[in-house]
Amino acid sequence: MKKSVIALMGVALMMGGCSNKISYGDAQSVETKTIEFGSTDLQKIAVEMTDSMLSSGSVAAITAAKRPIVFVESIKNKTAEHIDTESITDSISTRMLNSGKFRFVDMTRVEAVRKQLDFQNNDELVNPNTAVQFGKMVGAQYMLYGNLSSINKTAGREQDVYYKMTMRLMDLETGLIEWADETEIRKQSSRSVLGW
Repeated sequence: MKKSVIALMGVALMMGGCSNKISYGDAQSVETKTIEFGSTDLQKIAVEMTDSMLSSGSVAAITAAKRPIVFVESIKNKTAEHIDTESITDSISTRMLNSGKFRFVDMTRVEAVRKQLDFQNNDELVNPNTAVQFGKMVGAQYMLYGNLSSINKTAGREQDVYYKMTMRLMDLETGLIEWADETEIRKQSSRSVLGW
């Protein structure tokens, strides 16, 4: 019996020694754990693309007297990696909205809105005087869209990854591109001879 108690205590000590230490870090600090696309890259792209658009002369002209309505198409991931481009899209649209120069329609939620409006207008549980009427939504005037692409190169122990983000703002009535820009990121890594 003593041996089994001692064995259990030994196992408990070993398992306790294998616990992970978790700590909070600064979400804005540079993340350099791997060469793959990371949080620092996402933040850099969102800030540079939004600042470029907001400071362009053509955007200043279209936002001088009004707040145009924009819809943001999901950014296309043309890299070989799984990258959450919806997070990039969210960061860019949030920065644009917070600038006070634009308003947005969220095309990703249209079906949910349609179901809610259908419920409000066709269900006997809803007071007709409080139901939001169909046909009152406002259409977008501009579409913001973009692509994220990458080129990966490996030579011996050296690895190089190049990312390019391209974005455009299109006038939906005329089809004219009012603004376009791109930003680039290059990341390099090398493995030591011993693999450490």
